[in-house]
Amino acid sequence: KAAAAAAQARLSVDFDVSQRAAQEAAGVPAARVGRGVGGQGALAGRDSAHRGGRHLGTARALVGEMPHTLAALTWGRVSEWRATLLVRETAYLSREDRGVVDAELAGPAGIEALETMSDREVVAVAQRVAYRLDAKAVTDRARRAERERRVTLRPAPDTMSYLTGLLPVAQGVACLAVLARAADTARAAGDGRSRGQVMADTLVAALAAHAG
Repeated sequence: KAAAAAAQARLSVDFDVSQRAAQEAAGVPAARVGRGVGGQGALAGRDSAHRGGRHLGTARALVGEMPHTLAALTWGRVSEWRATLLVRETAYLSREDRGVVDAELAGPAGIEALETMSDREVVAVAQRVAYRLDAKAVTDRARRAERERRVTLRPAPDTMSYLTGLLPVAQGVACLAVLARAADTARAAGDGRSRGQVMADTLVAALAAHAG
């Protein structure tokens, strides 16, 4: 599975290069060259254009900037998801710094340790190395992430829905702690609802009270 993912990444990049060359030869303006390539891959994979573009971006990073991670993926020493995490956690670094993270974590000196890590540990180590290399880039990334805080709603089976809040970690932990305390208090008083039910009901009641 990992080797197939590595092959797909290489083929995706080859296809991107060929399509860009064809567009340039056809006289497509430079600003528009490359548009739609990710969508073509998405169409072939029966996926959304957004995911197709994201896959192509990951493939470009692996093939063009992270040779050690690509090699580890090719030989099945990391999973496709693990490789994606390394790409994601180095996306804001310079090409040179990204190469350092790639070599330290997935190169000969680091690959054995990488194989024993959980996904959470991989992210933490990658972030730690990134901070050592470019603390400003890491700080700027955190600021950008905070600006993207939001609440979204998507459907779930059986007339249910998922209400999701993307929050800074301190705020998220604080919100969860309030709901957890409410649930524990209610359960201790003999409330027959499950802990999760009390937390959900408390959230809805709090929002309804605020709206009123």
